[in-house]
Amino acid sequence: MSLHIYDTSTRAIREFVPVEAGRASIYLCGATVQAPPHIGHIRSGVNFDVLRRWLARSGYDVTFCRNVTDIDDKIIRVSAEEGVPWFVVAERNQRAFTWAYDILGCLPPTVEPRATGHVPEMITLMQRLIERGHAYASGGDVYFDVQSYADRYGSLSNQKVENMRPAADTDDESCKRDPRDFALWKGEKPGEPTWPTPWGPGRPGWHLECSAMATKYLGPAFDIHGGGIDLIFPHHENEIAQSQAAGDGFARYWMHNGMLKIGAEKMSKSLGNSLLIPDMVQKVRPVELRYYLAAPHYRSSIDYSEEALQEAAAAYQRIEGFVTRAAEVIHDVDADAPLPQAFADALDDDLGTPQALAVVHEVVREGNVALSRGDKEAVARLLAETQNMLDVLGLDPRSPQWRGTGSDLSPVVDALVAVALEQRRAARERKDYAAADAIRDQLSAAGITVEDTPHGPRWELSR
Repeated sequence: MSLHIYDTSTRAIREFVPVEAGRASIYLCGATVQAPPHIGHIRSGVNFDVLRRWLARSGYDVTFCRNVTDIDDKIIRVSAEEGVPWFVVAERNQRAFTWAYDILGCLPPTVEPRATGHVPEMITLMQRLIERGHAYASGGDVYFDVQSYADRYGSLSNQKVENMRPAADTDDESCKRDPRDFALWKGEKPGEPTWPTPWGPGRPGWHLECSAMATKYLGPAFDIHGGGIDLIFPHHENEIAQSQAAGDGFARYWMHNGMLKIGAEKMSKSLGNSLLIPDMVQKVRPVELRYYLAAPHYRSSIDYSEEALQEAAAAYQRIEGFVTRAAEVIHDVDADAPLPQAFADALDDDLGTPQALAVVHEVVREGNVALSRGDKEAVARLLAETQNMLDVLGLDPRSPQWRGTGSDLSPVVDALVAVALEQRRAARERKDYAAADAIRDQLSAAGITVEDTPHGPRWELSR
């Protein structure tokens, strides 16, 4: 079975056939950096990181472009409220997003373009649209003419033009030919940043930014465009309209992840129900939070609760426990061992992570049985299968990401704990149990848990 994905534009499951054989190109709508990220934002990053990993494991050379919207109405509004330059707001929140992606194990994108670095490409795109009769300049702004594309506009969101609400994306709608026309470029206003264009100074509209960046790095036609389901309209609808009206094929598949909710409401800053990433990784470890976000199907909604979060953490710890115990018996894992067919089939079926994780848990159960009966051959095979599946999901507890070996201090910590454990071992051999217990207590006070096993002491940072 090959990869099949649900394509929002056709509202059907389609076999993935890339533009270029052996290569896969993905554009993910990334952060609009007016505020730091909550877990609803980062869910998208985790979901598409799993997709990227699975495509790579399936043999594709993947180009993954995740943009940063570093200028828009919201950023300017926050800038005015705080009395700081717009770029200060954008930069600090860009860093917060990067930290959040990194701490949850998302691979760095192949390229991460910022909108403000691509104004020349935006100007070229607007010129092409004006020349083709799909855009017009008015009052210092540039607008996309929806009626010029009325026969196709609304196809992604399954709407008819006559039933759409006004775009309402400018202060003065009188410059528009039709209230549904959307702004490609917004003319100069006091206190706002500007860039020069043939139609006067101003700044880009949100939708224009992504079309310009996607085609610059992935070409006029590319494979997958992703983002949250809340972006289908108007953002992605407008991206399609302006790109295809200009003559680009644009994205062949549209993938959208579901929302994360609290109760019946979408998680958002305006509702005051944001769960920010620094707070969340105090409740569970980052790898457990990644498990929580990756475990549901990407198209499903998640209704957040503390209970569900802790259940996810416990489920991951069961997997981690087997890997840790098995690794004490089997030191070298076959990274090329084949994945269980059921796991591959699950991910090929529209990235079915719930079914894929069910396979992981079944293999872990078999592995625990093999451990209990001392069947090293079976343990070796099942450990390899487990770690290879977890690697695809970005959840392997033995990877440098989760073992902390990327930290400059981790070798020092490893060495110091090893010295303490050797002193504890020596104390027990001479039957000085008080000294041995004191060493263990001191390690515990420092946040290190020691567990005695048949293969020697095992330690980890306390949860």
